[in-house]
Amino acid sequence: MIGLDKQEIIQLLKATGEERTALLTRAQEVKVKETGNKVYFRGLVEFSNICAKDCLYCGIRKGNEKVIRYDVSDDEILESCRFAWENNFASVVLQSGELSSPTFIKRVDDLLKKIKQISNGELGITLSCGEQSQETYRRWFESGAHRYLLRIESSNRELYYKIHPENEIHSFEKRIEALRSLKNTGYQVGTGVMIGLPFQTYEHLADDLLFFKKLDIDMCGMGPYIEHEDTPLYQHRHLLKTKQERFDLALNMIAVLRLLMPDINIAAATALQAIDPAGREKALAIGANVIMPNLTPTAYREEYQLYEDKPCLDEDAELCRNCLEARIHMAGSEIGYGEWGDSKHFYIRSKKQPETKG
Repeated sequence: MIGLDKQEIIQLLKATGEERTALLTRAQEVKVKETGNKVYFRGLVEFSNICAKDCLYCGIRKGNEKVIRYDVSDDEILESCRFAWENNFASVVLQSGELSSPTFIKRVDDLLKKIKQISNGELGITLSCGEQSQETYRRWFESGAHRYLLRIESSNRELYYKIHPENEIHSFEKRIEALRSLKNTGYQVGTGVMIGLPFQTYEHLADDLLFFKKLDIDMCGMGPYIEHEDTPLYQHRHLLKTKQERFDLALNMIAVLRLLMPDINIAAATALQAIDPAGREKALAIGANVIMPNLTPTAYREEYQLYEDKPCLDEDAELCRNCLEARIHMAGSEIGYGEWGDSKHFYIRSKKQPETKG
């Protein structure tokens, strides 16, 4: 199934009924065979919603004056990371709006070193802090980050500029160059797209999957597009599929990606749960193998809403962990506690040996 062409991918994305059941079943079989039946935690800390970008779909875009901006203190970030370490999550994700000032770069650098220090070097660290220079990526890599998620959102240039302003700050070419810089620096590289956007076609989505394959990514985070009323893209909501259709298409995308790239890590996106209460479990049951418990202090969560109806805004870290434990077991998987759960694909691609920790 690895050699799927564009037309075959489109057919699978459109699959319904028995054909869809067969697709989802096959994807799960491939996942278990290639990556095992474990689900890996990435404790998510959304440490700032201050952003220099004005993406047309995003609730924390610079131009949205209704958002209350926040910066989680370093002490609170480190406390969240300590919780992850003490609870055997093994990995955290530091996520923020996109900034590239010297102050921001140094702050992230210092945090990386402190997280390694408080966890005896045992916590794996993924960053999701947007486009940076290769020099910055290298600096953060040397300070302890080893995975990086930078979503392309659409690999089609024309569609990209329907969901972003067309200017130097939102350059499609710079986005792709940043992904290449991450690979060259040595990160395990993740990207992803929104599924069910206005103006988006099945052809676009098939090309997105082929883009992932060509870029040779190590991990992917993608989920259904959910509109936010305080964004310019909201005016095109009449073009949208229903939320259920977007949800079903997102599961098909995950399943097809698992067939196309059998040994990468695929996250069960939180946006799935915004549509279906069991959304993330359903993704884990058809090909996903990573889940991100939200460790952001609850006082800040309501202001990090990229889309509407985001779940788990009022659950503290302990509740979130217990809830996900139950959900994962119900999905028939086990949790890889104490394991980094790095991308198998990365080690094959780079011919490196997996870390002994986790």
